[in-house]
Amino acid sequence: MADGMAVAKGTLDVLVLRALSWGPMHGFEVIRWLEQESRRTLEVDDSAIYQALYRMEQRRLVEASWGVTENSRRARYYAATSAGRAYLRAETKRWLKYAELVTALLTTSGPAKSSA
Repeated sequence: MADGMAVAKGTLDVLVLRALSWGPMHGFEVIRWLEQESRRTLEVDDSAIYQALYRMEQRRLVEASWGVTENSRRARYYAATSAGRAYLRAETKRWLKYAELVTALLTTSGPAKSSA
């Protein structure tokens, strides 16, 4: 992926929780959602998604249960918990505030000139 962008540090969990905000998904569905929504621009290693899901399960941000996929295969489905939804709301608010600040700094006309 020549034009791909790496996931910014600390954002993968939030992106996975955003995918799960639409309902329970298995790991491959999360990967597919990220690819589709980023127009295949976001570079995410499949194993990183599963590591994030495991990490968030340990932190009780998601819960997992066994189910059957559309292809009749057994898979673990993940759903955001109430703690996970609260974390997503808080981190989304923080991220948007941070992005607004960085955008303002990157588009500033330059340092103010002193009249001294």
